[in-house]
Amino acid sequence: MRIALDAMGGDEAPLKIVEGGLQALKESNNRFELVLVGRKGEIEKELSLHSAVGLNYSIVDAREVIEMSETPSTAIKQKRDSSIVVGLNLHKEGKVDAFVSAGNTGAVMSATTLILGRVKGVNRPTLGTPLPTINDVCFVLDSGANSDCRPQQLVEFGVMGTIYAREILKKENPTVALLNIGEESSKGNELAQASYPLLEKSGLNFIGNVEGRDILMGKADVVLTDGFVGNIVLKFAESFLPALKTRFKRYASGNIFRTIWAGLMSKTLKKVLSGFSYEVYGGVPLLGVNGVSIIGHGGSTPLAVKNMVLTAEEMVNHKISKLIEASITKTETKAQ
Repeated sequence: MRIALDAMGGDEAPLKIVEGGLQALKESNNRFELVLVGRKGEIEKELSLHSAVGLNYSIVDAREVIEMSETPSTAIKQKRDSSIVVGLNLHKEGKVDAFVSAGNTGAVMSATTLILGRVKGVNRPTLGTPLPTINDVCFVLDSGANSDCRPQQLVEFGVMGTIYAREILKKENPTVALLNIGEESSKGNELAQASYPLLEKSGLNFIGNVEGRDILMGKADVVLTDGFVGNIVLKFAESFLPALKTRFKRYASGNIFRTIWAGLMSKTLKKVLSGFSYEVYGGVPLLGVNGVSIIGHGGSTPLAVKNMVLTAEEMVNHKISKLIEASITKTETKAQ
C-alpha cells in the first residue's frame, strides 16, 4: 500500500506534517509506503531533523502550494503543480491508494471530487466527523461539505455513514438518527420532515430523531444533518475542550488549595477528556468518491497527522468506496 501525504498542507507545514507522517510509519512498522508530496528541498530539510533511517517513504516534488486563504476552484485550476493536485492525480493514476491533507479544506474537497470522481450512485460526497460520546464515538454527517441538502441526499449520507461506522468505528449494526429539534416525526424544517419517511423505508437501522443534547449522550451511532448545521455542531464540539481547560486553569489560579487539588486531578481529567481532542481522530473522510481522501484540521499536530494516515490505511484495507458503491443503489431503491 502507498499513501500520499500532502507535506505542504497545514498551518505549520511541512514541519508537523512530516513528523506526523514518520510517526505513522514507526507505529505501523512500515506496513505501507508514505509518499510525501510537496517541495522536495523543504521536505528533505525536515526529514534531516528526524530519525528516518529504515522508514518506508519517498518524495514526489510539487512546487506550488494552495494557501488557506485562496479560493478553491481558482487555485485548483491555476496551481496544477500544487501538492494537493499532484497528490490526488497520483491517486487517480493508481500510483497511490489514498491521499491525506491538512491543507485548504475547500480545495481538497473540490479537487478530490473533480479528480477522483464520485462513486456510482452518489449524488453528493459527504464529510463525516467522529465525535466523542459517553460511550465511545458517534459519526456526524454531513459536517460541512454540503450546506444545502435534499432528503434523498441524507439517505445517501446514512448509507455511507453506516458503512464507515461499521467498518472503521467497529459498530456491528450502527443505529442511524436524524438531527432535529424534537423527537416527533412531525418536528423540524422541511428537510427534516421530508427525510424522515425516506429514512424509515431505507432499510437502514433508523431509530428516528435525536436532538443536539443526544449526540454526546450516545443516543445514535450515526447522526444525519445538512452541512450547515453539521459544521456548526463540529465547531462547537471543537471548542469544548479548550474552554474547559481555560475554566479549570482560572479556577485553580491564585489559591494554593485549589492549585493542589487541580494538580491531583489533572491526570484523571486528562484521561477522561482525551477523547474530546480532534487529534485522536486526526481528520475526517470525504465519503462517496472513488478513492480515499482524508482531510485534516489546518492546525493539525503530528499526533493528528499520524492518526489521519492510519485512518487512511484502514479505509483502504476495508475497501470503503467499493462497499458504498455496492450499497448505495439498493438502499435508495428501498427509500423511494
